[in-house]
Order: sequence, then structure tokens, then C-alpha cells
Amino acid sequence: MLHRNTTIIAMFTVALAAAACQRDQSRDETPTAEVSRDVDRAAELQRERDEAIAALETRVAEMEREYAEARQKVVSGTRTATAGLREELNEDVTNVKQAVNELRSTTADNWWERHETAMKRTLADIEADVRRLAGKIPAAKPQDTAGTAGDQASTAPFTSRRDSFVSDVRARVDAMDQALKNVTANGARETELEDTRARLRKLSEDADRLRSADADDWWDVTRARVTDYVDRVEDSVERLDDDKK
Repeated sequence: MLHRNTTIIAMFTVALAAAACQRDQSRDETPTAEVSRDVDRAAELQRERDEAIAALETRVAEMEREYAEARQKVVSGTRTATAGLREELNEDVTNVKQAVNELRSTTADNWWERHETAMKRTLADIEADVRRLAGKIPAAKPQDTAGTAGDQASTAPFTSRRDSFVSDVRARVDAMDQALKNVTANGARETELEDTRARLRKLSEDADRLRSADADDWWDVTRARVTDYVDRVEDSVERLDDDKK
């Protein structure tokens, strides 16, 4: 009898130990499974980013070829374009290639500095064009950074910096719109004027979208900015030799 009881107790102890071991193993495997899923998801996102960058690189390479052909027509005298448009486009073709290259090294940690720098450079470029076309630009009037629902601007580090930047961009865009309001032009200069107005509209739209962007949206915001840049330069290349001599 004692032997049988001892055997039962031993078997029960072994069963409890096995169950405990299974629970421990399950707990050990759960974090591992979650980490594995995170790694797989990160790899998938990186693959998608790499594909998007490669597609943009292909477009830029084709754009460079078309630009060389259009520029040759202008140089030969069979077509014409304003000096301002030629100089700006030459710079854009170089800068857009760099913008696409930088996508490969853009991360969640450095994206905002790059995005802000790029938008400031765009602002400065457009302001230079507006001054050349309109003569001068009225002083920018700072805008209220309150949200659309009437809430005060966030004091969180990212959103506060974002809201302040968007407010500055909107004010400068409005001032440039005012400067171009009554400007008229003909021929190649009209093309340049319409291109500048289109850039202002796009910058205004970008600022409005940026107002609601979150820090986690870094890739989508960055890709959209660079893609839009590629779109714009492609359009400019196509219009470079629009006007006959």
C-alpha cells in the first residue's frame, strides 16, 4: 500500500513538473513569436521601401536622358526657354537625383530634419522666382497654429515643432500668392509664371497635409515629398522645349 501511494505521488509530481515546464516553455515562446513577427514585418516594410526607391531611381534616369535631349534643342536654337527656367531646371535635375538617393538613408530618427530642410529650400527657391516675376513680396503674416477643431497647438516636441513650421510655411505662401496676384506674362515667361503658381499651390497642399501628420508617418510623408518632386521636374523637363524659336 505504501509503495503504491509513493508511486502515485511520484507520478503526480512528475505530471505537475511537466505542466509547469510546458507553461514556462509557452511563456518563453510567446515573446520569441512576437519578436519574429516584428522582424518579418520590418523586413517586409523595408522591401516595400526598397522597391519604391528603385522605381523612383528608374524614373530619374529616364528624366535625365529626356532632359539632355530637350536641353540640346534649346542650345541649338530650335527651341527657346527663359534663362530662369533653364537655370532652375538644371538645378532641379541634380537635386531630385540627390533627393531620391537620400531616401535610402532616411530613417524615423532623421526624417524630420531632412523634410524640414527640403521644404525650406523649396520655399527659398520659389521666393526667388516670385521676386524675379513680381518685383517684391509683402511681409508674411504669422498664422494661428490652433487646430481645426479649435484646440490650442500641441506642446508635444514633434507636434509643436510641426505646427510652428506649418504656420510659417502657410504665411509665406500666402504672401507670395499676393505678390503674384496681378502679374501677367507672355511666351516662355508665361510658362515660368504658371509653373511658379503651380509650385505655390502644391506647397500649400503639402503644408496642409503636414499639419495632420504624425511622427510615425515618416516614410509616407517623405516618399510623397520626393515623389511629388520627381513628378514636378518631369513636367518641367517636358515643357523645357515647348516654345519654338
